[in-house]
Amino acid sequence: MPKAVSYQSPALAWQPLQSIARHQRPSPALRDWLGDSGSLTARLIVQSEGNFKVRVVRQIIGRPTLNERQVLGMRQPALALIREVILFGCNEPWVFARSILPLASLTGSLRHLRKQNNRPLGAFLFSQPQLQRSAIAVARISRDHAYVPLDLAANQPLWGRRSVFYLQRKPLLVSEVFLPAFINQLDH
Repeated sequence: MPKAVSYQSPALAWQPLQSIARHQRPSPALRDWLGDSGSLTARLIVQSEGNFKVRVVRQIIGRPTLNERQVLGMRQPALALIREVILFGCNEPWVFARSILPLASLTGSLRHLRKQNNRPLGAFLFSQPQLQRSAIAVARISRDHAYVPLDLAANQPLWGRRSVFYLQRKPLLVSEVFLPAFINQLDH
């Protein structure tokens, strides 16, 4: 089981993919995945030919990072459900996902999101007809940043994406980092 993530590192530089200098961008195949506004879960299920599963690494009530609170418009010291999972394709860790669900968003019909267990959050989100999504921002994540559990990190930088989803005008932040096993299978 991956170790819990420490967030003493500086904030990641999340930005639109187009803002990154061409020579610093990831491969075209990975850019396609980073910029796709559809359901990552659905796409991973297709890519893995149905050999897909979710493993919860950590799910706690806690304080998101300052940057996460700012993106979500949360007031200090508001709490959120912080959910970190690994999305496996073909029995390999393909994506590390971190979701920030403010407790203020987990009321009424969204209360059940507190107990997703090993069900993918994306499958639920993209089944909602009223779903709205912010623009996707991407970040290059160095091995020593500590955003991704060390045992999942690679010797080269990883790429992640994030966006805010709105359900019933309630925000949820989802970030997804593509892991080495996924990147390696993209190149084949």
